[in-house]
Amino acid sequence: MSDISELTKRIIAFRDARDWKQFHTPKDTALSLVLEVAEVIEHFQWKTPKEIEEYLKTNKGDVAEELADTLYYVLLMSHDFNIDIAEALDKKLSKNEKNYPVEKAKGNHTKYTKL
Repeated sequence: MSDISELTKRIIAFRDARDWKQFHTPKDTALSLVLEVAEVIEHFQWKTPKEIEEYLKTNKGDVAEELADTLYYVLLMSHDFNIDIAEALDKKLSKNEKNYPVEKAKGNHTKYTKL
């Protein structure tokens, strides 16, 4: 069993023990995901790359918690929608490798439709 599968089981057990599934509609879990992503972004807003480097020396744990919250909702949603998220990521990476071949994309941030 994968680490993702184990984490997902813990998330579902946590949710179900509290009878929270009733509140986890697709809309509300998607909104929660966006809100958690915003909390990640707050750590970096208005900081220069040097300030971020310094900030992470003392606040890495806080950033890690916010990233964990985002992963929580990704795994919850993938479970509820019956999506194998590891498989979905593998397929998406394969698609990106085709859309962004190294010889065209290396060092270039242009969207694949413009390469």
